[in-house]
Amino acid sequence: MITITFNSQQFLTETIESVLSQDFIDFEYIFVDGGSTDGTQETIRRYAEHDSRIRWVSEPDNGIADAMNKGVGLAIGDVVAHLHSDDSYLPGALRQVAEAFEQFPSARWLTGCLRYVDEAGQVLYDTRLKDVYTAQSLLRRNSIGHPATFIRRELFSELGGFKMSLRYAMDYDLWLRIASRYPLLPLPAVLATFRVHAESLSSRELLKAFAEEYRIRHVFRAKHDAYGRFGDMLRYHRGRLVILLGLNNLRKRLFQKCQRFFNA
Repeated sequence: MITITFNSQQFLTETIESVLSQDFIDFEYIFVDGGSTDGTQETIRRYAEHDSRIRWVSEPDNGIADAMNKGVGLAIGDVVAHLHSDDSYLPGALRQVAEAFEQFPSARWLTGCLRYVDEAGQVLYDTRLKDVYTAQSLLRRNSIGHPATFIRRELFSELGGFKMSLRYAMDYDLWLRIASRYPLLPLPAVLATFRVHAESLSSRELLKAFAEEYRIRHVFRAKHDAYGRFGDMLRYHRGRLVILLGLNNLRKRLFQKCQRFFNA
């Protein structure tokens, strides 16, 4: 597991505890800190002193992609996962992932479901797996949750890791590159939480992230696929309008209510 941090003190203890309390214990936990000044380093150091599975570095970096690549470079395990400093694993998540890779040894990467929670940790909704995950289907929508995705470490060397030219959607770019070569193994279980709060990068700069995803799709689309590119453009402008009007959160709240109703 790799967690990158920069002044991440608010939720960091919960993140770390969710990893160290797993019933699967054969893992390494790497922290890449960008030079925090808020107590983040002290928290990491305190846990590292009592758990030899934790290794960490603190130094300036060139953005999120650079920090995540540093973590991969430090890793020695067979499977790599990035857990953000405000997210967490659900109990039993790592055991389920290990069992899935053991059952399907040819699998190169795996993803599960995410549980969206608010700042207080209250459940908003759970995602569901799609029927198929191919490069073509991912071009329509980024439906893979990073905290619930686990990748064979060797793929990062093979494909070049996260692109440092990207600021927001570097994971989406990597998904498309992997999916163009290897099938994704879906694990029908909620593996991790994704916290929605005002200070998260995705919440602060959603429009910029949405635009970067659109540019990535344009690069991956075959130049002769005029129909696909036109569909991408329509979805981008529709989605941008939804974000500008604040309807994206309304849609999520409606989905949450419907899910609770049908699960009652």
